[in-house]
Amino acid sequence: MHRVGVIGGSGLYDMVGLEDIERVPLTTPFGAPSDEYVCGTLAGSRLIFLPRHGRGHRLLPTEVNYRANIFGMKQLGVEWIIAVGAVGSLREDIRPGHLVVPDQLIDRTTQRPSTFFGDGIVAHVAFADPFCPLLGKALIDAAQHLGTPVHSRGTYVCMEGPQFSTRAESQLYRQWGADVIGMTNLQEAKLAREAEICFATLALATDYDCWHATEADVVIGDILRILNDNVAMAQRVIAAAVPQVHSPRACACATALEHAIITDRARIPDDVKRDLRIIIGKYV
Repeated sequence: MHRVGVIGGSGLYDMVGLEDIERVPLTTPFGAPSDEYVCGTLAGSRLIFLPRHGRGHRLLPTEVNYRANIFGMKQLGVEWIIAVGAVGSLREDIRPGHLVVPDQLIDRTTQRPSTFFGDGIVAHVAFADPFCPLLGKALIDAAQHLGTPVHSRGTYVCMEGPQFSTRAESQLYRQWGADVIGMTNLQEAKLAREAEICFATLALATDYDCWHATEADVVIGDILRILNDNVAMAQRVIAAAVPQVHSPRACACATALEHAIITDRARIPDDVKRDLRIIIGKYV
């Protein structure tokens, strides 16, 4: 049975047809995840949901324990993760209410752990293409089949937050050629790659950030309203995409660590080997 993780708002797992639902609390070597994992079965696949900011939206983007969240997904046998979240549009043609499946990332965060490694073990995974092309295609095909406005590529700027951009920053990102801006996906993508989990983003454009001359500047009330309106659409896209993923995986994500660990195996501390066993066990 396929195991697909979904990270996003808590409303996502209230899906029509989701059966055998159970809540699974986990502990990890990196601390507690954002919340319990909600596991259910949909059309022959096992879906594992996690509210990124905790139920009731209690965690700032910087406070989210991304390492614990992704490690927990790995513990539960997840091979694919779909990350759902709000983004601001940096392009005129990406209108509020549209979906974007990005293919690139720019990191503007400064305060967040972004790797499972350190403390005696060094690994350098390839990250030139940060999203899984096969999982991204499944999301794009599903959205197009459902007639949902979707942009099949784009560069996602991940900022620290929790404040929104200044007008100067928003204009700068547009000059860089970026397409959308959010506060969460960078760490998720990096950690998923280290854990050899396929990762793709289903981004929901909610506003034009603050660069647009004639549109109102971003405010949280508008973001929440558009997000709530689009939860059902995101559910439908996920439900249509999940049957398109298959094992064994034919992408580079599945073997990202094969040549990435450069530490002498005899010098890796035993406690690190133990803590990272589910990630590095087949190589160390």
